[in-house]
Amino acid sequence: MASMLIVDDDLYLRKLVLTYAQLEQFDCREAENGAQALELLRKTAFDIILLDVMMPGQDGFETLAELRKLTDAPVIMLTARGEEYDKLLGFHLGADDYVQKPFSPKELMARVGAVLKRAGHAAGKRMVFGGLVIEPEARSVQVDGKMVSLPPKEFDLLLKLAGNERMVFTREQLLDQVWGFDYYGDARTVDTHIKSLREHLGPYRRVIETVWGVGYKFAYKEN
Repeated sequence: MASMLIVDDDLYLRKLVLTYAQLEQFDCREAENGAQALELLRKTAFDIILLDVMMPGQDGFETLAELRKLTDAPVIMLTARGEEYDKLLGFHLGADDYVQKPFSPKELMARVGAVLKRAGHAAGKRMVFGGLVIEPEARSVQVDGKMVSLPPKEFDLLLKLAGNERMVFTREQLLDQVWGFDYYGDARTVDTHIKSLREHLGPYRRVIETVWGVGYKFAYKEN
């Protein structure tokens, strides 16, 4: 699981980004100012850092200059200002990308994935649950050593559930996050794909549990 540090003095924005980042399988930590961020970086290594520019006290640029002495992890600057000078200064200090506020959390996650890919990091790592092996980048699944061919949406569904083990998703959440917010299907679409996915998983069909009255979760139990 890739790790992310979210640095912003806006609590609502941090929690919004945190929610979407965790759904994308990131292990997240938060800091509300530059000093907290640098303290965390002295103790913990992160795969990517989201850094607000306009913070009270030590701003994002000053923080960026200091953190570059501690880590070479990719940094995406979050800014309400779009001036060219700000961007040039940020890139000069070692920023990898800029996202201007207000932004779409989904677009931000897409930027995160692109930056990690350029940096040679893999946001989605190999997942092993006994004889069930999921390779996110190769979009492949093995069951007891045999490759299993999954339709695209079934794979996306499995990846979402397995990447958030024991987290319960409602059918509506899965429709939104796997099919997209503009999809006009209903909850039965999820049920149909879950049924087919379980059949493909064979002896591991029980890793996808039904939470009655709510939705589904992935829960692997060793024998």
